[in-house]
Amino acid sequence: MDPLLLVGLFIILFAAMTLLKAVRIVPQARARNVERLGRYHRTLKPGLNFVIPYIDRVYTMIDLREQVVSFRPQPVITEDNLVVEIDTVLYFQVTDPRAAAYEIANYITGVEQLTVTTLRNVVGSMDLEKTLTSRDTINSQLRGVLDEATGKWGLRVNRVEIKAIDPPKTIKDAMEKQMRAERDKRAAILNAEGQRQSQILTAEGDKQSRILRAEGQRTAAILEAEGQSRAIDQVFQAVHRNDPDPKLLAYQYLQVLPQLAQGDGNTFWVIPSEVTSALQGVSKAFTEALPRSAATREEVPQSSAAEEEAAKAAEAAAEAVADAQEAESPNGPRQITQKVSEPSPFPDLDKKHSEAER
Repeated sequence: MDPLLLVGLFIILFAAMTLLKAVRIVPQARARNVERLGRYHRTLKPGLNFVIPYIDRVYTMIDLREQVVSFRPQPVITEDNLVVEIDTVLYFQVTDPRAAAYEIANYITGVEQLTVTTLRNVVGSMDLEKTLTSRDTINSQLRGVLDEATGKWGLRVNRVEIKAIDPPKTIKDAMEKQMRAERDKRAAILNAEGQRQSQILTAEGDKQSRILRAEGQRTAAILEAEGQSRAIDQVFQAVHRNDPDPKLLAYQYLQVLPQLAQGDGNTFWVIPSEVTSALQGVSKAFTEALPRSAATREEVPQSSAAEEEAAKAAEAAAEAVADAQEAESPNGPRQITQKVSEPSPFPDLDKKHSEAER
């Protein structure tokens, strides 16, 4: 092969390689540091960049996006000498590629170790209960310390989150028992409050029902008394309006007389002294002509049927008079009788009746 051709091919290949080394394309949100003759020269921006081949050295890309790093659980001793395992998550972002490359050898390892030491300082001043309930406080303190320490490394710590806090198994069992006891206590308190409220409501309902029942009974008694009062008033007015004579009252007296013997255990009859006079008045009322009352001003003709009924009533009255006289005689039937003078419920009418008989 011709030597000149080989030289030409070598020159073309060298020129192509030189051109490729001179052109650098950097993606978005990335950065690359450039050293010229072993010294930092500049940082390549996203896009098309040109460097001097064989003089400028381009380092690996640095990601400028926010990164999430989860560290493995670290043992931390609390103030009450309990060892807990704390798992943290760190959110950070590279803001200065030059500082991230030249100020620290490995910023990920540096951030991890700084997080562990800061976490132990913060949690060491808290007891277990406060540690479990103060995650926001721990996160804010960690973020402040890390942001201040990593600022010279070209990093910005956005957030620090505690993913898990695992106390020892014995502490977990004790905490579960405590929580169960608290729940049982709250359940007992709520049950007692419910029973008390139920008893209060039941008592109030019973009270209201008794009050309403008493008011109903009072209203019923008042209405019954008013009804009886009106009935007595109407009867009294009817009696005075019809102007009854002593004979009618004597007949009513005889109608009440059979009620004396209605009891099952009545073996002793007390016959008042007014019975004979009442029977005689009734017999006279049926044998004599009745006077006209104020309610009956017009004369009403008496039919034959009425006369027969009057005759039968007169005979019944005469028989009643005879039976009463026989009962008053000492040789009467075996019934135990006693003539008792009782006060009459109508003294004025009895007086008028006795004067009429005289």
